[in-house]
Amino acid sequence: MSAATVSAPSRSTRTKGSTLTRRKVSGYLVTALTWILVLLFFFPVLWMVITSFKTEGEAASYPPMFIFDPTWDRYIEVFRRGMGLYLGNSAAVSVLSTIVVMALAIPAAYALSVRPIGKWQDALFFFISTKFMPVAASIIPVFLLLRSLNLLDNLWSLGVLYIGINLPLAVWMMRSFFAEVPRAVVEAAQIDGASFNRELWRVALPIVAPGAAAAALICFIFAWNEYFLANLLTAVVARTTPPFLGSFVDGRGQFIAVLSAASTVAVLPVIAAGWLAQKRLVRGLAMGAVK
Repeated sequence: MSAATVSAPSRSTRTKGSTLTRRKVSGYLVTALTWILVLLFFFPVLWMVITSFKTEGEAASYPPMFIFDPTWDRYIEVFRRGMGLYLGNSAAVSVLSTIVVMALAIPAAYALSVRPIGKWQDALFFFISTKFMPVAASIIPVFLLLRSLNLLDNLWSLGVLYIGINLPLAVWMMRSFFAEVPRAVVEAAQIDGASFNRELWRVALPIVAPGAAAAALICFIFAWNEYFLANLLTAVVARTTPPFLGSFVDGRGQFIAVLSAASTVAVLPVIAAGWLAQKRLVRGLAMGAVK
């Protein structure tokens, strides 16, 4: 009996030890696989940054050159070609359109979630239906309309189009965030005599602030990276960064090094915005994932 009593705990101990070992091994494998995937996705960006410090001959060499003398000449050439103007245009139209989008989307989403209006499902379907048609299908009437109003190559008209593109997305995102606001909090504010504006901006919005930050950042990124409309509706005055990047590929060939430098400069504002809002972005994107 004593032998059986001793052997039973030993078997359970071995079982627990083998289970912990398998968990550790599986954890290490998942971590290694995650790092491999991160490196695979990040390597093109890293290679772009490395190429931006090469000469055109070194960038076009085969096999690729890993050892070279880095130079800042490509960055100097990029700004000599006027990239500062295009960065300013992109920043202005992206920031202003995002501010207007959020100013319109927040009360609209609040009315569709916390204080639902009549036939709110029809309103939601209308918002999402505006995303059904490809932009290419509507570019001709938009072009003709802007030409008749003498608004081609104009930042204001481009900003209005970006507002129309991003507003449905922002409304749907903000509605899902507002749906998580506890009803008891809203009802308590109403009992205390809070007005609608105070209820929205002082009570409900701080609760969903991470989600609002995530929605604003996504709208900013979409506006910053938009190429199709900016390429067809602008020429010089309102030209933004994405069409400018396409100008480095022409009939004379592909200028890989200077294009890499311009692309590196173009992604820096988005990376900076994401880094500054990373805490709120993670919390905002996680809202609604678990009920």
